[in-house]
Amino acid sequence: MEKGWGLGEGTSEMSFLQDPSVFTMGMWSIGAGALGAAALALFLANTDMFLSKPKKAALEYLEDIDLKTLEKEPRTFKAKELWEKSGAVIMAVRRPGCFLCREEAMDLSSLKPKLDDLGVPLYAVVKEKVGTEVKDFQPYFKGDVFLDEKKKFYGPQRRKMMFMGFVRLGVWYNFFRAWNGGFSGNLEGEGFILGGVFVVGPGKQGILLEHREKEFGDKVNPLSVLEAAKKIKAQVPASEKK
Repeated sequence: MEKGWGLGEGTSEMSFLQDPSVFTMGMWSIGAGALGAAALALFLANTDMFLSKPKKAALEYLEDIDLKTLEKEPRTFKAKELWEKSGAVIMAVRRPGCFLCREEAMDLSSLKPKLDDLGVPLYAVVKEKVGTEVKDFQPYFKGDVFLDEKKKFYGPQRRKMMFMGFVRLGVWYNFFRAWNGGFSGNLEGEGFILGGVFVVGPGKQGILLEHREKEFGDKVNPLSVLEAAKKIKAQVPASEKK
């Protein structure tokens, strides 16, 4: 009995080896399964299913953020100083050396003449000061830049996009758009924490626009920024009120 069972097993193995089509079909099945899994992963990576959802910032949260000037002797002040009297447009820069961030900075800077007519200043905040990165960023951005060491403008729920960003079709579209626009950059500094753009009214008027970067290069619509800025109502000093 045992001998016959062993002979049958050996015969089965020999049949398998003598019929390569069985092996080929098995490999095709494995390959098709792997390809299907990869396609599914790519599809899911290009949906918003796994993206961290932004949490809206309250005005009180933004007002209490500590910022620093980038002078040799920096001054620390509360962020509300930026918009207290005239409102402000503020860009939270993901990384100054990023060519996508430079593209968005240039877009916002194109609004500067109209913002000046409205009396609304344009500012940016960065989360770190690395070498000459801020200095190299300023030709693209026509406003003052401040340091947000605690990265509060990138919260209240800080969001990151890691290497999943490099398989998202939208990110590659943004890459080619910026490259075609002649923008270049470098890899200096932290670039995974996502940024955004705010339009804040003076006093307690509140946040008129809050754009949170969904993926690398998800820039704000400049027209939306301008429309929000037009809603700003200048704060009248108490001494001038009748």
